[in-house]
Amino acid sequence: MSAASEFLISALIVLGALFVLLGSIGLARLPDFLMRLHGPTKATTMGVGSVLLASAVFFSTTDPVGISLHELAPLFFLFITAPITAYLLGKAAMHRKSAARPAKPPAAPPRVSTNRQQGTADDG
Repeated sequence: MSAASEFLISALIVLGALFVLLGSIGLARLPDFLMRLHGPTKATTMGVGSVLLASAVFFSTTDPVGISLHELAPLFFLFITAPITAYLLGKAAMHRKSAARPAKPPAAPPRVSTNRQQGTADDG
C-alpha cells in the first residue's frame, strides 16, 4: 500500500469520525426534536459515509483481486434512506404537534349595534 492511499484512508477516517462526533453532539445538545433531527441525518450520515468510503479504498488497495465494491451498497442505502427517514420523522412530528394543540374557537362575528338613536324633527 502506498503512502498516498494510507494518507487518504486516514484522512477519510478522521473526517468521518469528526462528522459522527459533531452529529452526536448535535443530537445531545439541540433543544427541539426537529432541530435534533438534523444531527444524525446530516452530519452522522456524512461521517458514516466517509468511513465506508475509507473502507472501500483500503480493501481496494490491499486486495490482489482489485476494486472492492462491497462497501458501496450500504453507502448508497444510507444516502438514500437517511433523508427519507428524516422527512417522515419531521412530518410525523409536525402532524403530532398540530394534533396536540387545541383548536382555536371560531372568531365571534362583529357586533352590530341595533340601538340607533332615532332622529326627531326637533333635532335640527
